[in-house]
Amino acid sequence: MSLLAPTLQAFFTDRLARQRQASPRTVVAYRDTFRLLLVFLQERIGQAPSKLAFEDLDAPSILAFLNHLEADRGNSARTRNARLAALRSLFRYAAFRHPEHAALIGRVLAIPQKRFEKPVLAYLTPAEIEALLSTPDRSGWLGRRDHALLLVAIQTGLRVSELIGLSRADVNLGPGAHVRCQGKGRKERITPLTAETTAVLRVWLREQADRPDGPLFPTSTGRRLTRDAVARRIAKHTAAAARRCPSLQGKHLTPHALRHTSAMQLLHAGVDTSVIALWLGHEDIRSTQVYLHADLAIKERALARTALPSTRPGRYRPPDPLLAFLEDL
Repeated sequence: MSLLAPTLQAFFTDRLARQRQASPRTVVAYRDTFRLLLVFLQERIGQAPSKLAFEDLDAPSILAFLNHLEADRGNSARTRNARLAALRSLFRYAAFRHPEHAALIGRVLAIPQKRFEKPVLAYLTPAEIEALLSTPDRSGWLGRRDHALLLVAIQTGLRVSELIGLSRADVNLGPGAHVRCQGKGRKERITPLTAETTAVLRVWLREQADRPDGPLFPTSTGRRLTRDAVARRIAKHTAAAARRCPSLQGKHLTPHALRHTSAMQLLHAGVDTSVIALWLGHEDIRSTQVYLHADLAIKERALARTALPSTRPGRYRPPDPLLAFLEDL
């Protein structure tokens, strides 16, 4: 019987850290996956995580864990697939260390990703952007911070992890004003700032002069904001803005929706999708094509250039009672 603990520890120290040189964000994501799995198995079979064997991680157990993520934790299919990807990475590594478990490992690796519907992207219109940015009460410190944060998020299209990871030193407000961030795969990129965003950040940085090396958008105690904290601030200001902008009512805005808003602004301005991909830090330009699908204006312009054949309106009438019965099902 092979214990899981030595292989899992070697997976993090040897595979991720030494061989792949995985980014800290990847390590944290994988860590969370295995922490959830070990706690689930401990409750399921009553075995301490350090005593678990590979036989305890067979395909039925992994499937039960994935179902638990969706049914009990409310995770989406995307999150389920991300957790499964982390598990597959471990089992591919284990295949070299434990060939005696080849059959078990093969069955786990055969678990398919779950397909899911891709909803239409949520993004803000110019009127909604104005309503959202005018909501924070800038007479207070928190309101000024939230206004600067929302403005930078909408203008730059940074991911929420990139946004909360910004430090004061990452902002250059001189000629060619820009912010520097480290995105996925530890790739650095520079995003230019508009004159409006530059002016707001200049006032905000002057207010934070006592924290030269601190985060750009700190909490009241000087720490970095978390993803959940940013999501809560956006939800709060969206609910307040909806009272003045009816189109925001019932609209579920996430930090990623602000990133989509930035991309759609660039697209409406006529910026090429290859440039938008560079702006957003997309590895593959195909990731940017989703904004073309979401832009109804582009489709309407294409329709206006198309000559449609003339057809007479009418409804299909089945000629037979049995066909009519089937038609009504």
